[in-house]
Amino acid sequence: MAALRTAAPARPATGNRLGGRARLAGGLAGLTSPAWLRLMLAAVAAASVLWGAAAAWTAGQHASAAGNVVTASEPLSYDAQQIYQSLSDADATEAAAFLAGVEPPAARQRYLADVARAASYLEAATAAAGGQGQAGRLTVLSTELPVYTGLVESARADNRLGLPVGAAYLAEASELMRSRLLPAADGLYQQENAQLSAVYGQAAGLPVLALIVALIAAVVLIRVQRQLARRTRRVLNHGLVLASAAGIISLVWLLVGLSVARAQFSDARDHGSAPVQALARADIAALRAHADESLTLIHRSGQDAYQADFVAVQKRLGPGRGTLLTAAITGAAGSPAARTAAGAAAAAPPWYAVDQRVRALDDGGNYEAAVQLAIGTGPSSSGSLFRRLQARLTTAIDADQAEFRTAARGGQDALAGLEAGMIVLAVVMVAGCAWGLTRRLAEYG
Repeated sequence: MAALRTAAPARPATGNRLGGRARLAGGLAGLTSPAWLRLMLAAVAAASVLWGAAAAWTAGQHASAAGNVVTASEPLSYDAQQIYQSLSDADATEAAAFLAGVEPPAARQRYLADVARAASYLEAATAAAGGQGQAGRLTVLSTELPVYTGLVESARADNRLGLPVGAAYLAEASELMRSRLLPAADGLYQQENAQLSAVYGQAAGLPVLALIVALIAAVVLIRVQRQLARRTRRVLNHGLVLASAAGIISLVWLLVGLSVARAQFSDARDHGSAPVQALARADIAALRAHADESLTLIHRSGQDAYQADFVAVQKRLGPGRGTLLTAAITGAAGSPAARTAAGAAAAAPPWYAVDQRVRALDDGGNYEAAVQLAIGTGPSSSGSLFRRLQARLTTAIDADQAEFRTAARGGQDALAGLEAGMIVLAVVMVAGCAWGLTRRLAEYG
C-alpha cells in the first residue's frame, strides 16, 4: 500500500510579518557600529530637515496671509466701503441741495468731493482687484458714474432756470444710482469682505502640519538618543542635545509667534473690521433715508414711493432688535467706538420724529415750512439731526478702522523673521546631529 503523504501546515501570515520584523531588527542589530551610526545620522538629519521645512513653510504661509490682510485684502475692503459710502452720500447731498432751490456752495463742494472720492477709490480698486472676479461690478461703476453725474448736471441746470423737468432728471439720476451703481458697489463690498474673512482664517489658522511633523521629529530624536546611550553607555550626546534644544526653541518660537498673531488678528477682526462693516451698513442706510426725505419733497405730485422707502429703511436702520444700528452697537462692543455707536443709535429717533413733522406740514399744504424744517440749519431741523447721526457713525467707523490697523500690524510684526528663524534653527539641528554622531564615528576611525 502506497505511503500516505500529508502536507505540512502553512505558516500563518502573522508569522511572516513577525518574521519580517525580526529580520529587520536582526539586520539593524547586525550592523557594525560605524554603519549603525551613519544610519542614525541620516535619520536624525532627515527628521531635522523635515521639521525645518514644515516650520518654515508654516511661518511663511501665515506671514504671507498676514501681509495680505494688512496690505491687500483689508485695503480693498476699505476701498469698496468708501466707494459705497461716497456714492450714497453724493446722492443724498445732491437731493438736499436740489431741494434748496439755490444750491448752497457747501453742498456743491461736498457732492463734488464725494464723486471725486468715489472715482479715486474706484481707480484704486480696479488696479488692485484685477482678476478677482470683480470685473463686471467695476465696469458698471466706471461706466455708469459719468452717466449719473451727467444727469445730475442736467437737473441742476434746469433747476436754476426754474424748469420742472429738472426734478425728472434728478429722479432719473437717483434711480440709476439705486438700481445700478449702489448694487454694484454693495456687491463689490460684500465680496471683498468675504475675501478678507478668508485671509483672516489663513493668517490665524492652527499649524496642524507643523505639529504633526514636530511630533515625528521628536520621536526620531528621542529614540536615536536612547539607542545611542545603550550602545555607547553614555547618557548624553552633546550634539544631539544641541539639536533637541534647537528643535524645542523653534517649536516654542513658532507656537508663541502664531498665538500672538492669532490673538492680534482676532482683535483686528472683532474690534476693527467687523464693527466697521456693521457701522458702514448703518451709515449707508441712513444716507438713503436722508435722500428719500428730500426726494419726497422734490416730487410734489403726490408720489409717495420715496416716503414708503424712507419708512422701510427706518425699520431696517433701527434702533431695535435685528436692526442695523443695534447690530452696529453689538459689533462695536468692547471696541473704542462702542460709546459713539450707542450715541448714533440714540440720535436716530429724534430724526424720525422731525421727519414726521415734515410730512405733516407737507401733507397739510405748508410746503415751504416743510422744506425749511427738512433742510434748515437749526439744531431741531431734520438735516441737523441727520448730520448728528452721521457724524457719530463716521467717528465710530474711524475709531474702529484705527483699531484694526493697530492690531493687524501687531499680528504682522509677531510673525516677522519667523520663517528665517525656523530655517536657521533647522540648520543648527542638522549641524548638532552631524557633530554629535561624527564624533562617535571618529572613535572607530
